[in-house]
Amino acid sequence: MIELSDVTKTYKTGAGSFQALRGVSFRIEDGEFVAIMGPSGSGKSTLMHILGALDTPTSGKYFLNGKDVSTLCEDELVDIRLGQIGFVFQSFNLLPRATVLRNVMLPLIYKSVEKSEREARAKVSLESVGLYEEHYHHLSNQLSGGQIQRVAIARALVNDPSLILADEPTGNLDTKTSEIVLGAFQRLNQEQGRTIILITHEKDVAEHSDRIIHFKDGMVVSDTKNQKNLH
Repeated sequence: MIELSDVTKTYKTGAGSFQALRGVSFRIEDGEFVAIMGPSGSGKSTLMHILGALDTPTSGKYFLNGKDVSTLCEDELVDIRLGQIGFVFQSFNLLPRATVLRNVMLPLIYKSVEKSEREARAKVSLESVGLYEEHYHHLSNQLSGGQIQRVAIARALVNDPSLILADEPTGNLDTKTSEIVLGAFQRLNQEQGRTIILITHEKDVAEHSDRIIHFKDGMVVSDTKNQKNLH
């Protein structure tokens, strides 16, 4: 599904330039659950922006489902983000005064999907993360942190993406709630075969995945299978 070959990313600053990624190469197959782990400043967020078609490499190649994303124009990148990738963020990014159902339907509104189909697909996504009809008409600011993050996961799923990118998805949650959210990711991976990439700096969060790629100073320093989670 994913192949990075010698990817670099350099940012120009007033003081010169800064190399955030330094020759990153790896492959991720369909149906893998991979954690990308590293301290703040290690380059993992820059990598997530490239994997999510939010940015392009300075050099090197990034292939997603056989397409060279590193060469695409902005309109083509938008199409990939809307059609192939689901995003889950630490800060949830829900509309606080919109209902749960409307928040999940929102990506389908951008794609001009008919209302009846939007509602049906949103309900399927919500059920897949364990949220049912009694939650649909709550406002997102009336829910617990764990419920809010599960709404965000449902929104990421509603376009049936081939890839889910989760950036520090438990960063604002307590330990018990984090376990519930990480369990939802594991079920999506194991029961639906979703490919999931989880960005984190926490070892206990990374260990819910099947494979852990460690980043430091813009480079991959290790890439190991998580034996206890292999299934």
